[in-house]
Amino acid sequence: QTGDANWETCHVTFDHGGNVPYIEGQSIGIIAPGPDKKGEQPARIRLYSIASSAVGDDQTSKTVSLCVKRVVEVGGQFANREVGEDKPDKAGTHFPDDKVYRGVCSNHICDIGPGDDVLITGPTGAEMLLPEDPEANIIMLATGTGIAPMRSYMRLLFHDDAGANADGTRKFKGLAWLFMGVPFSKSLLYDDEHTEYKNKYPEQFRFDYAVSREDKNAAGQKMYIQTKMAEYTEELWTLMQDQKTHIYMCGLKGMEAGMAECFGEIAEKNGLVWADVSKQMKKDHRYHVEVY
Repeated sequence: QTGDANWETCHVTFDHGGNVPYIEGQSIGIIAPGPDKKGEQPARIRLYSIASSAVGDDQTSKTVSLCVKRVVEVGGQFANREVGEDKPDKAGTHFPDDKVYRGVCSNHICDIGPGDDVLITGPTGAEMLLPEDPEANIIMLATGTGIAPMRSYMRLLFHDDAGANADGTRKFKGLAWLFMGVPFSKSLLYDDEHTEYKNKYPEQFRFDYAVSREDKNAAGQKMYIQTKMAEYTEELWTLMQDQKTHIYMCGLKGMEAGMAECFGEIAEKNGLVWADVSKQMKKDHRYHVEVY
Protein backbone atom coordinates (compact mmCIF):
# COMPACT_ATOMS: atom_id res chain seq x y z
CA GLN A 1 0.00 0.00 0.00
CA THR A 2 1.16 3.53 -0.83
CA GLY A 3 -1.38 5.63 1.06
CA ASP A 4 -3.22 6.55 -2.15
CA ALA A 5 -6.84 5.45 -2.57
CA ASN A 6 -5.98 3.77 -5.88
CA TRP A 7 -2.93 1.93 -4.57
CA GLU A 8 -3.81 -1.53 -5.90
CA THR A 9 -2.58 -3.06 -9.17
CA CYS A 10 -3.56 -6.62 -10.12
CA HIS A 11 -1.97 -9.13 -12.48
CA VAL A 12 -4.90 -11.19 -13.73
CA THR A 13 -4.78 -14.25 -16.00
CA PHE A 14 -7.74 -15.45 -18.05
CA ASP A 15 -8.13 -18.87 -19.66
CA HIS A 16 -9.43 -18.25 -23.20
CA GLY A 17 -9.10 -21.87 -24.29
CA GLY A 18 -7.15 -20.93 -27.41
CA ASN A 19 -10.03 -18.81 -28.74
CA VAL A 20 -8.26 -15.43 -28.48
CA PRO A 21 -4.94 -15.77 -30.33
CA TYR A 22 -2.89 -12.58 -30.03
CA ILE A 23 0.67 -11.37 -30.43
CA GLU A 24 2.90 -9.22 -28.25
CA GLY A 25 1.88 -5.55 -28.20
CA GLN A 26 -1.84 -6.06 -28.80
CA SER A 27 -4.82 -5.26 -26.55
CA ILE A 28 -8.06 -6.98 -25.60
CA GLY A 29 -11.39 -5.50 -24.60
CA ILE A 30 -13.16 -6.34 -21.36
CA ILE A 31 -16.90 -5.85 -21.00
CA ALA A 32 -17.94 -5.41 -17.37
CA PRO A 33 -21.54 -6.13 -16.29
CA GLY A 34 -22.02 -2.44 -15.46
CA PRO A 35 -23.78 -0.14 -15.05
CA ASP A 36 -21.13 2.27 -16.31
CA LYS A 37 -20.98 6.08 -15.97
CA LYS A 38 -23.83 6.48 -18.46
CA GLY A 39 -25.93 3.79 -16.83
CA GLU A 40 -25.35 1.27 -19.62
CA GLN A 41 -25.57 -2.45 -18.88
CA PRO A 42 -23.36 -4.16 -19.78
CA ALA A 43 -20.72 -1.44 -19.61
CA ARG A 44 -18.94 -0.23 -22.71
CA ILE A 45 -15.81 -2.06 -23.80
CA ARG A 46 -12.64 -1.04 -21.98
CA LEU A 47 -9.37 -1.79 -23.78
CA TYR A 48 -6.35 -3.09 -21.87
CA SER A 49 -2.83 -3.71 -23.16
CA ILE A 50 -1.94 -7.37 -22.89
CA ALA A 51 0.78 -8.09 -20.30
CA SER A 52 1.60 -11.65 -21.40
CA SER A 53 3.46 -12.89 -24.46
CA ALA A 54 1.60 -14.72 -27.23
CA VAL A 55 1.99 -18.10 -25.53
CA GLY A 56 0.66 -16.75 -22.23
CA ASP A 57 2.27 -16.89 -18.80
CA ASP A 58 1.91 -20.70 -18.78
CA GLN A 59 3.18 -21.03 -22.40
CA THR A 60 0.10 -23.03 -23.49
CA SER A 61 -1.24 -20.35 -25.88
CA LYS A 62 -4.53 -20.64 -24.00
CA THR A 63 -4.23 -17.81 -21.49
CA VAL A 64 -3.96 -14.03 -21.56
CA SER A 65 -2.83 -11.76 -18.72
CA LEU A 66 -3.56 -8.13 -17.90
CA CYS A 67 -1.96 -5.63 -15.54
CA VAL A 68 -4.81 -3.53 -14.14
CA LYS A 69 -4.77 -0.63 -11.70
CA ARG A 70 -7.90 -0.43 -9.57
CA VAL A 71 -9.37 3.04 -10.15
CA VAL A 72 -10.62 4.59 -6.89
CA GLU A 73 -11.15 8.34 -6.48
CA VAL A 74 -12.25 9.76 -3.12
CA GLY A 75 -14.00 13.11 -2.71
CA GLY A 76 -13.66 13.99 -6.38
CA GLN A 77 -15.98 15.73 -8.82
CA PHE A 78 -17.71 12.53 -9.92
CA ALA A 79 -18.95 9.73 -7.65
CA ASN A 80 -20.85 6.50 -8.19
CA ARG A 81 -21.06 5.78 -4.46
CA GLU A 82 -22.54 8.29 -2.05
CA VAL A 83 -21.39 8.67 1.58
CA GLY A 84 -21.93 5.35 3.34
CA GLU A 85 -22.29 3.32 0.11
CA ASP A 86 -18.68 2.27 -0.52
CA LYS A 87 -18.22 -1.37 0.50
CA PRO A 88 -14.90 -3.20 1.03
CA ASP A 89 -13.38 -4.48 -2.21
CA LYS A 90 -11.50 -7.76 -2.56
CA ALA A 91 -8.40 -6.15 -1.01
CA GLY A 92 -10.48 -4.85 1.92
CA THR A 93 -10.20 -1.19 0.94
CA HIS A 94 -13.25 1.05 1.42
CA PHE A 95 -14.11 4.66 2.17
CA PRO A 96 -17.55 4.72 3.85
CA ASP A 97 -17.21 8.31 5.07
CA ASP A 98 -16.73 9.84 1.60
CA LYS A 99 -18.23 10.06 -1.84
CA VAL A 100 -16.29 7.59 -3.98
CA TYR A 101 -15.84 6.92 -7.68
CA ARG A 102 -14.79 3.39 -8.60
CA GLY A 103 -13.79 2.63 -12.18
CA VAL A 104 -16.38 0.14 -13.37
CA CYS A 105 -14.14 -2.15 -15.42
CA SER A 106 -10.97 -1.99 -13.32
CA ASN A 107 -12.89 -2.84 -10.14
CA HIS A 108 -14.73 -5.64 -11.97
CA ILE A 109 -11.40 -7.17 -13.02
CA CYS A 110 -9.67 -6.70 -9.67
CA ASP A 111 -12.60 -8.24 -7.78
CA ILE A 112 -13.13 -11.38 -9.87
CA GLY A 113 -11.91 -14.70 -8.52
CA PRO A 114 -10.81 -18.12 -9.80
CA GLY A 115 -13.48 -19.72 -12.00
CA ASP A 116 -15.41 -16.50 -12.65
CA ASP A 117 -16.42 -15.78 -16.25
CA VAL A 118 -15.26 -12.64 -18.01
CA LEU A 119 -16.38 -11.24 -21.37
CA ILE A 120 -13.39 -10.63 -23.69
CA THR A 121 -13.25 -9.03 -27.15
CA GLY A 122 -10.38 -8.73 -29.60
CA PRO A 123 -7.48 -8.85 -29.88
CA THR A 124 -6.84 -5.48 -31.49
CA GLY A 125 -4.00 -3.10 -32.29
CA ALA A 126 -0.99 -2.94 -34.63
CA GLU A 127 0.79 0.19 -33.30
CA MET A 128 2.88 -1.57 -30.64
CA LEU A 129 4.00 -4.71 -32.45
CA LEU A 130 7.65 -5.77 -32.21
CA PRO A 131 9.93 -5.54 -35.27
CA GLU A 132 10.71 -8.81 -37.00
CA ASP A 133 14.46 -8.17 -37.07
CA PRO A 134 16.06 -10.17 -34.21
CA GLU A 135 18.94 -7.65 -34.12
CA ALA A 136 16.66 -4.67 -33.46
CA ASN A 137 17.22 -2.52 -30.36
CA ILE A 138 14.15 -1.93 -28.19
CA ILE A 139 13.91 1.17 -25.99
CA MET A 140 10.84 0.84 -23.75
CA LEU A 141 9.27 3.72 -21.82
CA ALA A 142 6.48 2.83 -19.42
CA THR A 143 4.57 4.62 -16.68
CA GLY A 144 2.58 2.52 -14.22
CA THR A 145 0.46 -0.16 -15.90
CA GLY A 146 1.95 1.00 -19.22
CA ILE A 147 4.49 -1.71 -18.36
CA ALA A 148 2.00 -4.27 -19.75
CA PRO A 149 3.14 -4.42 -23.40
CA MET A 150 6.78 -4.15 -22.32
CA ARG A 151 6.32 -7.23 -20.15
CA SER A 152 4.86 -9.10 -23.12
CA TYR A 153 7.97 -8.24 -25.18
CA MET A 154 10.40 -9.21 -22.43
CA ARG A 155 8.70 -12.55 -21.80
CA LEU A 156 9.19 -13.43 -25.48
CA LEU A 157 12.71 -12.03 -25.75
CA PHE A 158 14.16 -13.41 -22.52
CA HIS A 159 11.86 -16.03 -21.00
CA ASP A 160 9.65 -18.12 -23.30
CA ASP A 161 10.65 -21.28 -25.13
CA ALA A 162 9.23 -19.59 -28.26
CA GLY A 163 12.05 -17.03 -28.06
CA ALA A 164 14.82 -19.63 -27.74
CA ASN A 165 16.92 -21.43 -30.34
CA ALA A 166 17.36 -25.20 -30.26
CA ASP A 167 20.73 -24.79 -28.47
CA GLY A 168 19.13 -22.69 -25.70
CA THR A 169 20.45 -19.30 -26.88
CA ARG A 170 17.94 -16.51 -27.42
CA LYS A 171 16.69 -15.61 -30.90
CA PHE A 172 16.80 -11.92 -29.93
CA LYS A 173 20.27 -10.48 -30.56
CA GLY A 174 19.73 -6.77 -29.92
CA LEU A 175 19.55 -4.57 -26.82
CA ALA A 176 16.37 -4.10 -24.81
CA TRP A 177 16.42 -1.09 -22.46
CA LEU A 178 13.50 -0.38 -20.14
CA PHE A 179 12.73 2.95 -18.44
CA MET A 180 9.86 2.65 -15.97
CA GLY A 181 8.24 5.50 -14.09
CA VAL A 182 6.16 5.11 -10.92
CA PRO A 183 5.27 7.43 -8.01
CA PHE A 184 6.51 5.10 -5.23
CA SER A 185 9.07 2.28 -5.11
CA LYS A 186 6.24 0.13 -3.74
CA SER A 187 4.49 0.74 -7.08
CA LEU A 188 7.22 -0.95 -9.13
CA LEU A 189 5.77 -3.81 -11.17
CA TYR A 190 7.53 -7.04 -12.26
CA ASP A 191 10.83 -5.97 -10.67
CA ASP A 192 11.71 -9.60 -9.95
CA GLU A 193 11.42 -10.44 -13.65
CA HIS A 194 13.53 -7.44 -14.70
CA THR A 195 16.22 -8.40 -12.20
CA GLU A 196 16.23 -11.97 -13.49
CA TYR A 197 16.64 -10.88 -17.12
CA LYS A 198 19.42 -8.48 -16.18
CA ASN A 199 21.28 -11.22 -14.31
CA LYS A 200 20.88 -13.73 -17.15
CA TYR A 201 21.44 -11.39 -20.10
CA PRO A 202 23.51 -8.44 -18.83
CA GLU A 203 24.72 -7.52 -22.33
CA GLN A 204 21.23 -7.45 -23.79
CA PHE A 205 18.95 -6.08 -21.09
CA ARG A 206 19.11 -2.90 -19.05
CA PHE A 207 16.50 -1.27 -16.85
CA ASP A 208 16.23 2.06 -15.07
CA TYR A 209 13.48 3.20 -12.71
CA ALA A 210 12.20 6.72 -12.13
CA VAL A 211 10.39 6.98 -8.77
CA SER A 212 8.91 10.48 -8.87
CA ARG A 213 7.76 10.96 -5.27
CA GLU A 214 10.90 9.51 -3.70
CA ASP A 215 13.88 10.27 -5.96
CA LYS A 216 15.44 13.47 -7.29
CA ASN A 217 18.26 14.13 -9.72
CA ALA A 218 21.45 16.08 -8.95
CA ALA A 219 19.61 19.35 -9.70
CA GLY A 220 16.89 18.51 -7.16
CA GLN A 221 14.22 17.80 -9.78
CA LYS A 222 11.63 15.07 -9.29
CA MET A 223 12.66 11.84 -11.01
CA TYR A 224 10.32 11.33 -13.96
CA ILE A 225 11.11 9.07 -16.92
CA GLN A 226 12.56 11.95 -18.96
CA THR A 227 14.67 12.99 -15.95
CA LYS A 228 16.14 9.50 -15.71
CA MET A 229 16.66 9.27 -19.49
CA ALA A 230 18.50 12.60 -19.41
CA GLU A 231 21.31 10.79 -17.53
CA TYR A 232 21.89 8.76 -20.73
CA THR A 233 21.05 11.35 -23.40
CA GLU A 234 24.19 10.83 -25.52
CA GLU A 235 23.97 7.04 -25.41
CA LEU A 236 20.26 6.99 -26.22
CA TRP A 237 20.68 9.54 -29.01
CA THR A 238 23.41 7.40 -30.59
CA LEU A 239 21.17 4.33 -30.33
CA MET A 240 18.31 6.20 -32.01
CA GLN A 241 20.50 7.00 -35.01
CA ASP A 242 20.66 3.26 -35.69
CA GLN A 243 17.82 2.35 -38.08
CA LYS A 244 17.37 -0.88 -36.13
CA THR A 245 16.39 0.97 -32.93
CA HIS A 246 12.70 1.19 -32.01
CA ILE A 247 11.10 3.25 -29.25
CA TYR A 248 7.98 1.96 -27.49
CA MET A 249 6.02 4.26 -25.21
CA CYS A 250 3.02 3.26 -23.10
CA GLY A 251 1.32 5.06 -20.22
CA LEU A 252 0.20 8.58 -19.41
CA LYS A 253 -0.45 11.17 -22.13
CA GLY A 254 2.32 13.58 -21.08
CA MET A 255 5.07 11.12 -21.97
CA GLU A 256 5.69 12.46 -25.48
CA ALA A 257 6.29 15.97 -24.11
CA GLY A 258 8.92 14.41 -21.84
CA MET A 259 10.76 13.08 -24.90
CA ALA A 260 10.97 16.59 -26.36
CA GLU A 261 12.26 17.84 -23.00
CA CYS A 262 14.90 15.11 -22.93
CA PHE A 263 16.14 15.16 -26.53
CA GLY A 264 15.37 18.70 -27.72
CA GLU A 265 18.80 20.07 -26.85
CA ILE A 266 20.87 17.23 -28.29
CA ALA A 267 18.80 17.29 -31.50
CA GLU A 268 19.52 21.01 -31.80
CA LYS A 269 23.25 20.39 -31.27
CA ASN A 270 23.08 18.06 -34.24
CA GLY A 271 21.29 20.64 -36.38
CA LEU A 272 17.91 18.96 -36.01
CA VAL A 273 14.54 19.63 -34.42
CA TRP A 274 13.23 16.88 -32.10
CA ALA A 275 9.69 17.16 -33.51
CA ASP A 276 11.08 16.37 -36.97
CA VAL A 277 13.22 13.53 -35.63
CA SER A 278 10.30 11.84 -33.88
CA LYS A 279 8.05 12.44 -36.90
CA GLN A 280 10.57 10.71 -39.17
CA MET A 281 10.94 7.82 -36.72
CA LYS A 282 7.16 7.40 -36.73
CA LYS A 283 7.20 7.45 -40.53
CA ASP A 284 9.88 4.74 -40.45
CA HIS A 285 7.72 2.71 -38.03
CA ARG A 286 10.37 3.00 -35.32
CA TYR A 287 8.45 5.17 -32.82
CA HIS A 288 5.45 3.44 -31.27
CA VAL A 289 3.10 5.25 -28.89
CA GLU A 290 0.12 4.07 -26.84
CA VAL A 291 -0.91 6.64 -24.25
CA TYR A 292 -4.13 7.28 -22.35
